[in-house]
Amino acid sequence: MSSRHARAKSLTLDFLSHDEGMDEVEKEKEIGKSYSFISRTSEKTTNNHRYNSSLGSINEEDESDEVESDQQVNLDQLSHDVDKIIDSLSSDSNNVKEIEAEVSAKVIEYLKKLEIMIDVYESGENSLTFGQNPKKDSDLIESINRVSALHRSLNGSSRSNHATMQLLNETSVVLHQSMVFLEEELRLLLDEPMDQNSNSSNSKHWDTSLKTLKERFQSFAAHPEMGTGGGGGGDSNAEIGDDGNESIHFPSFTPQSLCNIGLISNAMISGGHEVECCNIFAIARRHAFEEELKKLGFDKMSIDDTQKMNWEALEGEIVTWIKVFKHCFSDLIPCEQQFYELILPNNPAICQSLLGDLACGVFSILLNFAEAVAMAKRSTEKLFKFLDVYETIRDSIPLVEDNKIGHPKQCVEDLRAKLSFAQMMLGEAAVSIFCQLENSIKADSNKTPVPNGAVHPLTRYTMNYLKYACEYKDSLEEVFQRHLKIEQEDEKHNLMLHHARREKKPNRKLGSTAGQEDDDEKKSPYASQLLRIMDLLDQYLDAKSKLYKDPSLRYIFLMNNGRYILQKVRGSAEISQVVGDNWIRRRSSDVRNHHKNYQRETWTKVLQCLNHEGLQLHGKVYKPYLKERFKNFNQLFDEIHRTQSTWVVSDEQLQSELRVSISAVIIPAYRSFVARFGQIFTPGRQVEKYIKFQPEDVEAAIEDLFDGNTTSMAKRRNLIQNVLSV
Repeated sequence: MSSRHARAKSLTLDFLSHDEGMDEVEKEKEIGKSYSFISRTSEKTTNNHRYNSSLGSINEEDESDEVESDQQVNLDQLSHDVDKIIDSLSSDSNNVKEIEAEVSAKVIEYLKKLEIMIDVYESGENSLTFGQNPKKDSDLIESINRVSALHRSLNGSSRSNHATMQLLNETSVVLHQSMVFLEEELRLLLDEPMDQNSNSSNSKHWDTSLKTLKERFQSFAAHPEMGTGGGGGGDSNAEIGDDGNESIHFPSFTPQSLCNIGLISNAMISGGHEVECCNIFAIARRHAFEEELKKLGFDKMSIDDTQKMNWEALEGEIVTWIKVFKHCFSDLIPCEQQFYELILPNNPAICQSLLGDLACGVFSILLNFAEAVAMAKRSTEKLFKFLDVYETIRDSIPLVEDNKIGHPKQCVEDLRAKLSFAQMMLGEAAVSIFCQLENSIKADSNKTPVPNGAVHPLTRYTMNYLKYACEYKDSLEEVFQRHLKIEQEDEKHNLMLHHARREKKPNRKLGSTAGQEDDDEKKSPYASQLLRIMDLLDQYLDAKSKLYKDPSLRYIFLMNNGRYILQKVRGSAEISQVVGDNWIRRRSSDVRNHHKNYQRETWTKVLQCLNHEGLQLHGKVYKPYLKERFKNFNQLFDEIHRTQSTWVVSDEQLQSELRVSISAVIIPAYRSFVARFGQIFTPGRQVEKYIKFQPEDVEAAIEDLFDGNTTSMAKRRNLIQNVLSV
């Protein structure tokens, strides 16, 4: 026995089991009648025979136009009669016997007609394809809707005699056969790809077809019974204007396919097969969405696949994921909503259910990727892509909460829970990665000083990293605040578990240090962590400066790095806001102190050579003392120039400030010293031997400092002398 006949038997038994007014003998008779009808139906299906009662034998290949016309008249008349029967059953007439006699004759004949119409679509090679003949399609759908209405009327009728039950059973069998046929047609239509080269892509053809779809739905609303359950048409939320324009097109289907999908779907719902209809939609549309995601470049990946990818490849997948995720929210889901509202205009609850289930399924796939990213191996360079994913999810949550699409409440709650969980995982990952920057500073144990006191590579990396991180300031504030809240809740929970009293001591906020000032302690957890990194960087640079044997170079190194840090802070409004004015003032003061220490360490000995005191003996300038002073000056200055002209001060302003401050101290002192004591030497060789530099030479030499120039002092002096002699 086929599944169709098995279900018919089940329908019969179920119906009889609920009829308490029928004894066992009568039930057996009714079951026998049902089996008789099922046998006739099975024999017809197996042997491909046709009913040959009053309808006669119909051979579709030999059918003439005249016969078809007569049959159409016959079908129209039968349809009219069945409509009257439905009205009669609905009105609960008291003329039971007369009506039942008419019902048995007319309904059986109409059911035979419907089976023949379905068989035309299922008769093998010469079968008719749904959508090939719109007139026949409309007749078929109208007939199925009419049988659905008849079945509802019979099922709800107060008549419980044998004829009514027999008629209900036979109607159930044919209705089930119709629904099985429609299920397969709907499945084929939903799996049918759109022909991109067809004329259906033409805008006018689209608009006309969509408008026709609405009109065809409305044509099935003429009979109030047939319109019940979604068969009729009403004003859809996907409104089509008078000019036929539709705000969103549906690229997955041709306009004709949309018409057919709508007709079949509403007929199935009207026939009581809402569950089957929704299942077909759910499977087909989820598959279509997955294919669409692939076209957009996103392939569903497992967590293991994500973990095995190198960072460069995963970074590219994240960029694609963000585009696809936003596209789903902004385009695909709204488009899908309009698709459901267009084909199911009178069933908003079904539309919401279908759309909600689809959205949850699609976003589950997308969020699985986001969670896999959050579980990937963490390193500092991954922070910003993690935050990009975090922000994408965060910004989508209000859209779900607003529920403008109209998802069912449970779907909204489930989707929001999934989004919030993924957001939490990414936020915790971002906190962990940001704090790893602190560990990377601590872990650097390189004992080789940076050549020529230049800016340390770790200083550049850290400051550029923090500057970029501050562009995500709002997001980082969120994740650190949430992290602090979780830490506090965990701490409170642990204290409750151990029944321990919390000691009265200052709470250590995330990122705070023992030496922070009061204004720093009022900062947010993220700002405190950033300041902790900055303080740690200062300690790191101070330790690295001690690797230089020359104290002067040590201060140049500290000045270079301190000025670079200040430049980055002042150049970013976000990072300036985080660290605050007090921090900037303190760091500026530190740089000035390094400057003073450099001058003291480097030029104090030079100035001592130019001191007027200690040169006289018995009231006169003692020439050997003077010679020693000039000799020491020449040696010191030449050494300083030779050494410090190779040092690097990359900041032009700092370089200029250093040269100006050196010149302001050395040039006047040297000029005065030469003017007063230079005349003591005998002109000629003695002067050249001891006064090797004129004040102009010293001034020019100072301009060579800190630019990495290796020109010797002799070449510079010869160049100046040549210029002066011209």
